[in-house]
Amino acid sequence: MNIQQLQYVLAVEEHRHFQKAAAACFVTPAALSIMIKRLEEELGVVIFDRSRQPVLPTETGLLVIKNARAILSGFRKMEEDVKWHLAGEGISGVLRIGIIPTLAPYLLHLFLPGLLKDYPGLSIELRELTTETIKDQLRKNLLDVGILALQANMEEFRQYHLFNERLQVFVSAKESRLNKQYLLAADIDVARLWLLEEEHCLRSQVMNLCSLKKRTLAGAQLTFDAGSIETLMNMVEASEGITVIPELATLPLAAKRKKQLRSFADPVPVREIGMIAYRHFMKEQVIQALETAIKNAVMQHLVPE
Repeated sequence: MNIQQLQYVLAVEEHRHFQKAAAACFVTPAALSIMIKRLEEELGVVIFDRSRQPVLPTETGLLVIKNARAILSGFRKMEEDVKWHLAGEGISGVLRIGIIPTLAPYLLHLFLPGLLKDYPGLSIELRELTTETIKDQLRKNLLDVGILALQANMEEFRQYHLFNERLQVFVSAKESRLNKQYLLAADIDVARLWLLEEEHCLRSQVMNLCSLKKRTLAGAQLTFDAGSIETLMNMVEASEGITVIPELATLPLAAKRKKQLRSFADPVPVREIGMIAYRHFMKEQVIQALETAIKNAVMQHLVPE
């Protein structure tokens, strides 16, 4: 058994096709297939059912894949740890960050310039991804850290609290019913509520806040799941609707649009923004630098908790 064989196994698992996996690994399909076959013979198991298209792992194959992923993750960690140690354990090297779309446009510009200025040896690779994709890429060691809304099902990761972001209601400029100083969730007419697409965790939080079920929207004349907060606000304007947006998204609004914001009554609903990384991630100094940079940048803009 060797590292290359495990890499080939994970490539087939990802692509579910031997030719595509071979192309991704820059080898011929025959070479990849032979290497996996040798591993199967060594272990005495069949990892993939080759009779099916797309190729699927067997029940035992799933166990092999799980362990292969853990072994390769440990191998990459060893490589990164050695490089980091030889570099003098400073704030340097490459940091791969995933950030959710409802944060990226409103948070990145607040802390990135200062972080890069303070640590010229640090190189950052950014990807705008959904929460589930961030978690999956952390498991596969394609990311080092994710910036997102913390949730209850993230126990496998090391978690870092950054800040609590209040939620606010955005209404049409023509709105006449929601002119109270403070709103309750019950004040929101769910028939006029616009939501993000399902892969956005903010959507689920808003649905829970408003006790909204999918069947509530059945029979509506127009349904549309927006891909961005900006699109949500535009649809609210066009339809005299309502939406719920996070606090950072309100910062760049023009004065006219800020008049269309409504606050919730206490206890104000919030989403907890934080970072997640695997527990074995060694660059703790880098994580701490990132954490400090974000907290310092955000505290200048948000209402104190």
